[in-house]
Amino acid sequence: MNEHKAQDRIVHEASPTHGVFFIEREGTRVAELTYQRGPKFATIDHTWVDDAMRGTGAGRRLVDAAVAWARTEQVKLRPVCSFARAVLQRVPEYSDVL
Repeated sequence: MNEHKAQDRIVHEASPTHGVFFIEREGTRVAELTYQRGPKFATIDHTWVDDAMRGTGAGRRLVDAAVAWARTEQVKLRPVCSFARAVLQRVPEYSDVL
C-alpha cells in the first residue's frame, strides 16, 4: 500500500472567486480539490486523486485541509462533489462547516 510521504504537503492556491488544494510529487499534481468561493459559502466542486495515490488517504487529507480553511475564513462548505460530500457528512466534527 502506498503511504503519503513527508513531502506530500498540501498546497492551497486561491483567488477571490475560486481555489484549489493539491498535492504534488516530483512536480506532478497527484491529488486536488477545487472550490468556487462566494461571500458566505465555498462550493467544493471536484476532488481527484491519481490512481497511484488511491488508498493513501490523500482525498481525505484534502477535505481536512478545506475544512480547516473554511473554519479560518468563517465560510460554510457546500459539497457538490460526491466524495467531499460523503466525507463531510460522515465526520460529525465537520458539521460546523456545513
